[in-house]
Amino acid sequence: MRKDQKDFLHALLDAHGTSGFEGEVRKVWADRVSKHADEVATDVMGNCIATLNPEGRPRILLAGHIDEIGFQVTHISEKGFLSFTTVGGHDVSLIPGRRVKIHTAKGVVPGVTGKKAIHMMTPEERKKVKPIEELWIDIGATDQEEAASSVAVGDAVTHDAGYQELANGKVTARALDDRTGAFVAAETLLSVARNKTKPRACIVAVATVQEEIGVRGAITSTYGVDPDVGICIDVTHATDSPGIDQRKYGDIKLGGGPSLARGSSVSPKVFEFLSKSAKRAKVPYQVGAQPGIAPNDTRAIQVSREGVASGTVGLPLRYMHTPSEVIDLSDLDASIKLLSEFCKGLSPRTNLFPD
Repeated sequence: MRKDQKDFLHALLDAHGTSGFEGEVRKVWADRVSKHADEVATDVMGNCIATLNPEGRPRILLAGHIDEIGFQVTHISEKGFLSFTTVGGHDVSLIPGRRVKIHTAKGVVPGVTGKKAIHMMTPEERKKVKPIEELWIDIGATDQEEAASSVAVGDAVTHDAGYQELANGKVTARALDDRTGAFVAAETLLSVARNKTKPRACIVAVATVQEEIGVRGAITSTYGVDPDVGICIDVTHATDSPGIDQRKYGDIKLGGGPSLARGSSVSPKVFEFLSKSAKRAKVPYQVGAQPGIAPNDTRAIQVSREGVASGTVGLPLRYMHTPSEVIDLSDLDASIKLLSEFCKGLSPRTNLFPD
């Protein structure tokens, strides 16, 4: 991965944006794609849409969501402790004892998620996961008035967990789900734009919002873009860590290349084009089963308007929806090469209809 790409990824991960509060992340993404896109716009939902070769055909949508799971302040107690609720899907057992950032009108306020210490619990209490209403955020305030002077009900909260490099090209951070997908969408558009040969297709990269609470941004942006082909780029579970039943979840390895989904949410033609593109680009890829309704933006893309030929490019990820997710940078590089080849290979004559 080039230094400018790594800097961009790092900047995306340094930005914070729970579902509905993605503005900080959107600015980083828009600044990057504006260097080569013909058009960059933000719709009323907050999706950022970058278009290359707007008159080309077919219209290819590349979607990666920029929102992350987080929290929201719901109450300030008389003693200045903050009650909060979850935004998106959480393992509640992982919430206590974490450093967090509260994003307020006056700036970021640091805090810590608290609960009663284990020494003070009964044996029965130790066996149970505390419900969210029995947890709190401590910002160090002495009373309600002091806390309310800096924090307001409704303020968004995110984990304070930054980017860190591990061994063998792996990195850890919060919000790899799905800043990495948004990263790949942007870098694919930039890769195609830098190519000496102008693409025949129109490439529309979209940083979608509110995926974690119901794929809302993908619903509206796909309707607005009106693509012929739509690719959802999102993380998928790597199954190479201990305790995962590969008979149930498949065999997906970190560093094995992107996982191309097969199933009812994916067009067989698009899957074929993606797999052939991987072979032409000489990059590894894996295949994952995706039965039923896809658990990501693919489902919104597929059923937009009269229907869209859809595909899913999965980025293998360990420890999804935790403050320390892990990904392999080589899988991002491979995904960009695969999707660049895919975009360059489609033309107005490409048949997207099923046989």
